[in-house]
Amino acid sequence: MKEYDIKDPSLAEQGLLRIEWAEREMPVLRLIRERFRKEKPLQGVRLGACLHVTSETANLMRTLREGGAEVALCASNPLSTQDDVAAALVEHYQIPVYAIKGEDEETYYQHIAAVLDHHPQVTMDDGADLVSTLHKSRRELLPDVIGGTEETTTGVIRLRALQAQGKLAYPIIAVNDADTKHLFDNRYGTGQSTIDGIIRATNVLLAGKTFVVCGYGWCSRGIAMRARGMGANVIVTEVDPLRALEAVMDGYRVMPMRQAAQVGDIFVSATGDLHVIDREHFERMKDGAIVANSGHFNVEINLEALGEMATEVKKVRPFVEQYTLADGRHIYVLGEGRLVNLAAAEGHPSAVMDMSFANQALSAEFIVCHHAELEKAVYPVPEEIDKNVALLKLQAMGIEIDELTEEQKKYLSSWESGT
Repeated sequence: MKEYDIKDPSLAEQGLLRIEWAEREMPVLRLIRERFRKEKPLQGVRLGACLHVTSETANLMRTLREGGAEVALCASNPLSTQDDVAAALVEHYQIPVYAIKGEDEETYYQHIAAVLDHHPQVTMDDGADLVSTLHKSRRELLPDVIGGTEETTTGVIRLRALQAQGKLAYPIIAVNDADTKHLFDNRYGTGQSTIDGIIRATNVLLAGKTFVVCGYGWCSRGIAMRARGMGANVIVTEVDPLRALEAVMDGYRVMPMRQAAQVGDIFVSATGDLHVIDREHFERMKDGAIVANSGHFNVEINLEALGEMATEVKKVRPFVEQYTLADGRHIYVLGEGRLVNLAAAEGHPSAVMDMSFANQALSAEFIVCHHAELEKAVYPVPEEIDKNVALLKLQAMGIEIDELTEEQKKYLSSWESGT
């Protein structure tokens, strides 16, 4: 087994500074780490993690290790690794990391296999590639796995499909569904970091542009909100009538994608589904249209169809590819159609990942303590963990809130009182 596979160990000092900078904005995880250091709730547990290898993830790995876990980490996307952070985790914290920014698909799955070679008892996934590989090709390891956690919407969708088929082999907590995750990480984190990725990659002015957001889940809500805040004219496309209605009530124009394709300047997909931006849409787009994806996988944009339509493809800026079509139009794809906020920028701000990764750490602790009581199913984050994370975050921000009086508690638990 290789001890690690990273780009360059000499980047470790730079990565350490980045990890320490992120920690300043992660007070909840820091408090959990202090408790874990004393109590060792994960003592001796082998934990395999497939996450975006960022400075925020590094602080989660430190927390898990302080709790006693034996951790191994790989990337959950070929473009989401910060190579200096990977080096710092290996050199300064002796955590096995298998991740290189820009790795090809073969290397990506070799790195997942390397983490599985550590024989994890708990999995921590972002997109369910680790869990999927475990269930498909490494089933001999399943008897030792007691549970897992899942970070993102796409992964939860895959896991629920696995459960529906009766094939899920162990309990998994859907961290994505915690209120302190999706209401903040998905909305505010994705909103800010997606805009950041687009601007870093292109340096375009958003004000006055027609900005098309595909979908209106929590991630897309955040993107639409931030694009409007930058002065863009936002259009939302949807397949769900309730979400479409909500987008209308929030003040956005809503229309089918084939119609939006004709007028949009910038397109961002964040749905978790296949070919949301497809051949028929490329055929209608204006010259100079910019296309990006903020969903977990690069399947949301039909790049194969776009490649077939193109007479030439060339890189014109870092993370910007120009597709020249037969009629002379140009369409620009950002970050190879992968997560633009991590491909072209640094991902979510540390302050919002603080809550998401606090949920991860506490859910891992819950799995270790309660796995014998759980069925082979996808579970929500326990309410007490969710509320505790929110309370700790408020305390770290210096914000106090009210508490119910005994009279109010009694009123809320009774039915006798009326008008």
